[in-house]
Amino acid sequence: MPDTVNSRRRLILGTTIASLSLADLGFGSLAHAQSAPDAPTSRAAGAASLGNIHQIDAGVLNVGYADLGPKNGPVVFLLHGWPYDIYSYADVAPLLTAAGYRVIVPYLRGYGSTTFRSADTLRNGQQAVTAVDIVALMDALKIDHAVFGGYDWGARTADVIAALWPQRVKGLVSVSGYLIGSQQANSKPLPPQAELQWWYQFYFSTERGALGYAENLDAFNKLIWRLASPKWQFSDETYARSAASFQNPDHVAVVIHNYRWRLGLAKGEAKYDDIERRLAAGPVITVPTITMEGDANGAPHPAPAAYAKKFTGKYQHRTITGGIGHNLPQEAPQAFAEAILQVEHL
Repeated sequence: MPDTVNSRRRLILGTTIASLSLADLGFGSLAHAQSAPDAPTSRAAGAASLGNIHQIDAGVLNVGYADLGPKNGPVVFLLHGWPYDIYSYADVAPLLTAAGYRVIVPYLRGYGSTTFRSADTLRNGQQAVTAVDIVALMDALKIDHAVFGGYDWGARTADVIAALWPQRVKGLVSVSGYLIGSQQANSKPLPPQAELQWWYQFYFSTERGALGYAENLDAFNKLIWRLASPKWQFSDETYARSAASFQNPDHVAVVIHNYRWRLGLAKGEAKYDDIERRLAAGPVITVPTITMEGDANGAPHPAPAAYAKKFTGKYQHRTITGGIGHNLPQEAPQAFAEAILQVEHL
């Protein structure tokens, strides 16, 4: 039975979490079933702040990012997904800075104040580019290595960095586990019910879909929030705070390219071909890792048993109960922060 955590309890690293062996389920290490310390409801959007947004040139981008906590503290990068933004971590970041961590939360390409430095750069959303973007950001900030946490696009980006640049990753917290893919893998049909969950990907493959997304950005992304987290009662204010990031002039182009590229309907850039070949081989991840899943995730996601063997280092999986959906860091910030603080010490 999962350990029930009272919502008023402070984050305690030594929290006892009832666990069962993944060996009992047919794969290694430990799995935890953990109640979310927070009910799946939204606080007021102004309850937590990420402070001033900084800007820095990094690779092909000028990146907007929050930078919180002591500058000499151990570094954590927190990476958001689609259609969300850095405020998924508004309640996670204070828990980490209170523990002495420096927390960096960047806007991915196509979001917020992150912009392309050249009008000639392809508004590319293929899986390799966001990882290259974040490695370039690390270099620009003169950060050698860090703990990484992410969900959705952010989890995939963190997975790619951990797989191909493991020397830069001290630990990994990945919601929905191993999300590295390839165009070849995506060419294979799924069972009908699984295909239904990807309706928006098929919609985006059409010109009608690209136009519909651009013309109905607010309503479309709010619908995704509701479908992906059916029990999360977020407020209009909370949604609006993140929705402002979708007004980035490159947002629609990057999102449409991302989903078309997955299906082989849009070309990537040749300079990333070698990275994509390596990712298509399904590289294992050797760094210490905690994977997480909400018990009410309404978005497409793999079962933990399907990816556990991809993590060959120290590893745990944690299922967060209590109606937690796709945007796990925002819906269960204490559980996510706890995983970040613990992953180096598995």
